Amino acid sequence: MLEEAAQGFAAMGSDSRLRVLKTLVRAGEAGLSVGEIQERTGIAPSTLAHHLKFLAAGGLVEQQKTGRTVINRARYDRLEELAAFILDECCIDTQRKAANDG
Repeated sequence: MLEEAAQGFAAMGSDSRLRVLKTLVRAGEAGLSVGEIQERTGIAPSTLAHHLKFLAAGGLVEQQKTGRTVINRARYDRLEELAAFILDECCIDTQRKAANDG
């Protein structure tokens, strides 16, 4: 799981990719076309394609081709896994200290 988490976090590793991902999260399950993402983020089309490819490779975005349009959606299941991974040991040291002090 550590390697998968690292890959997912690495995919978010730029402010532009985070902006794209947050835009897709806001869009919900319907997703957005590349043009809609570009319109909302102001990222140049060629750069946006690179960022979307990186996010998809990291498992954070799924892409579905419908005719000539590619719909991009955030992978909420994957995002929830990453959030759970980073928080799964939240406050354990504090709880151990309290138990030892008590």
